Amino acid sequence: MKIGIDGHPEICYSYGSILGKEFGGTIMYIKQATVNNQVGLHARPATFFIQKANEFKSTIWVEKDEQRVNAKSLLGVLSLGIIKGSTIDLIADGTDEKDAVDALVELISSDFAD
Repeated sequence: MKIGIDGHPEICYSYGSILGKEFGGTIMYIKQATVNNQVGLHARPATFFIQKANEFKSTIWVEKDEQRVNAKSLLGVLSLGIIKGSTIDLIADGTDEKDAVDALVELISSDFAD
């Protein structure tokens, strides 16, 4: 296993945008998403994002430019400065990790439509 500069195992790419990452003997579920709504992931869209993330039991992170934050934290998500056109990684680990990541990708793809 190759360890990255952040001390975590490096990402192993497979199946297009779906990534598998071995971490402590488990595989996390990861997908990339591009934020295309006008204001990016700021204020109201970020609130919708956090609410959706909190529907799941899994631990969920958002990663942009090698900076990773808790997807259930408004301050964390806002601190990433996600603007229109930003590509982010959604990473989850837990019993409902696939459902969590897929739901967040769907929310982003819908431009945060209710």
